[in-house]
Amino acid sequence: QEQLIGSGGGLVQAGGSLRLSCTAAGRTFSSFAMGWFRQTPGKEREFLAAISWSGITTYYADSVKGRFTISRNDVKNTTVYLQMNSLKTEDAAIYYCAATASTAQAMSQSPNVPYTTWGQGIQVTVSS
Repeated sequence: QEQLIGSGGGLVQAGGSLRLSCTAAGRTFSSFAMGWFRQTPGKEREFLAAISWSGITTYYADSVKGRFTISRNDVKNTTVYLQMNSLKTEDAAIYYCAATASTAQAMSQSPNVPYTTWGQGIQVTVSS
């Protein structure tokens, strides 16, 4: 069964850092674009960052540009990372990774991209 297994969330003070990870199991996603999203209660899912299958091209939402960095490692099982620095209280949310056979650019531009697989949510709490 194909899965994306997320980890790395937790509680951090504002201004601190966290690194989220999302590791593939059951199949390879080396030819898939990968991305990160977040959601808070009562709000729409928000695109944060996407990375091409090659790892060469990345896209970011304005809300996280300059603070968050997406990267990937496909050496063994595909793992996609989200390094989050200078965290703000408004970054508190449940974070999700996702894989798509579409492109990273499409992930950043369209809410209608079909996603092959979603990771389970990762809770991130930021205290003031």
